[in-house]
Amino acid sequence: MSTASPLTIITISLIIASGLRVLMNVSILASPYLWRRNSSLPQSGRSRKLSLISRPCDGVSSQNPGLLHCASAWNQVTDDSVFSLEEVTTSLLLQPSLKEDMSVFCDVQQAAPVAVFKLTQDFNNDQFPNKVNLGVGAYRTDEGKPWVLPVVKKVEKLIVHDDRLNHEYLPILGLTEFRSSSSKIVLGDGSPAIREDRVGGVQCLGGTGALKIGAEFLRRFYNGNNNTKTPVYVSAPTWENHNAVFNSAGFEDICPERSIFVLHACAHNPTGTDPTQEQWKQIAEVMMRRKLFAFFDSAYQGFASGNLDKDAWAVRYFVSMGIEMFCAQSFSKNFGLYNERVGNLTIVARDADNLKRVLSQMEKIVRTTWSNPPSQGARIVAVTLNSPELFSEWKDNVKTMADRVLRMRAQLKAKLQALGTPGTWDHITDQIGMFSFTGLNSKQVEYMVKEKHIYLMASGRINMCGLTSKNIDYVAESIHEAVTKAKRAECIHGVLRIYKWVKKS
Repeated sequence: MSTASPLTIITISLIIASGLRVLMNVSILASPYLWRRNSSLPQSGRSRKLSLISRPCDGVSSQNPGLLHCASAWNQVTDDSVFSLEEVTTSLLLQPSLKEDMSVFCDVQQAAPVAVFKLTQDFNNDQFPNKVNLGVGAYRTDEGKPWVLPVVKKVEKLIVHDDRLNHEYLPILGLTEFRSSSSKIVLGDGSPAIREDRVGGVQCLGGTGALKIGAEFLRRFYNGNNNTKTPVYVSAPTWENHNAVFNSAGFEDICPERSIFVLHACAHNPTGTDPTQEQWKQIAEVMMRRKLFAFFDSAYQGFASGNLDKDAWAVRYFVSMGIEMFCAQSFSKNFGLYNERVGNLTIVARDADNLKRVLSQMEKIVRTTWSNPPSQGARIVAVTLNSPELFSEWKDNVKTMADRVLRMRAQLKAKLQALGTPGTWDHITDQIGMFSFTGLNSKQVEYMVKEKHIYLMASGRINMCGLTSKNIDYVAESIHEAVTKAKRAECIHGVLRIYKWVKKS
């Protein structure tokens, strides 16, 4: 067995002493530096020649050395570059310390913050005493406080004292009684699809999780296998996550048959403007004729009008027409379970056999996504929906929230009209649900935020639950001020333009 030469030992010692500065320049996942003897070079009068087999830090083959962008301090090399051992040692020792100015995450770009949560952060950091948060989509009482539904408190106590419960894994598809009761509430007690055993559910992490699992299934199995060319359509405007979820699944945008349409079941976000029942019938007819797939998003059932059946009318009509579909359900708003992430994906198939196969694939998708869902929030919903007494109490709680929103809508409209605010404000009461699309433009929104400390989305969307009897006058006056100042500025700019034109003439 040959022994290492003194020069080799010295070299290794020097590399160790330098803090192994080159570890970031090559991949250490498979092995340390690899050296290759190059026997084609003359040996006389020189130390043994070696060539460095480079392993770029991003895992790209060293056959493309130009991609070695992570290690800017390293002289690019290829598998054919040859150095003497002294040259390699000197080069390594002269590299700047990569520990100080280089990272394996050096190419990660800073992501833009999620707008609605950034808005809340800005609100929390604001020291202005009369600040108002009209951004985040959560219910608030007239005192501006979060509200834990009384029925939820009651059910939580029942769960705590139920000695039969434990913390074992739930089935992959979720709590059985939660899934069945969730589908039943959106499709109705007398749904023919439920009677015919062609309805199934998948417990998901909120409404977003239901959209994600549905989108992943459609990408894999709808309109062929792994077909990302299937176009997906959402309304303009729509909830920001609709685009994000389907874009992340790889879908594109054109409009042939079998396209996927994401439909708001009720209380359209952000506009609060829903189709009429007659318009829903026309939409359903077109979708059947064009062989389009309906993917409903139901996040506000009961919360929109205070009536569960009215808010589910569109979904139930589509099912009555024999349309196969998905419906993503969220219980964040109507149960106030925002941080429990309680959602369900209801699947309506043509028959029981198709449903069975769909659910078998859904199970595979869930297994590699979150494996098994959490139980607490789902159990609260399941216990409530399966008890006639608790179900009745829950409906009263939901109506309390819906009625407060309707009250705030009427008061805001009346105050704006009393102030003589330019424009028409009937849309405030024509819209339904948690959000109102005010019609304020970006300049007016900027004025509201920076000058009046009233935080709302750049689109002009406001959360009606953020209005209270204590702040509604201030908000109405601020809207009036923002609109009138903008009008005045437009007039001044118009006059200045005319003046400049006349002067030039």
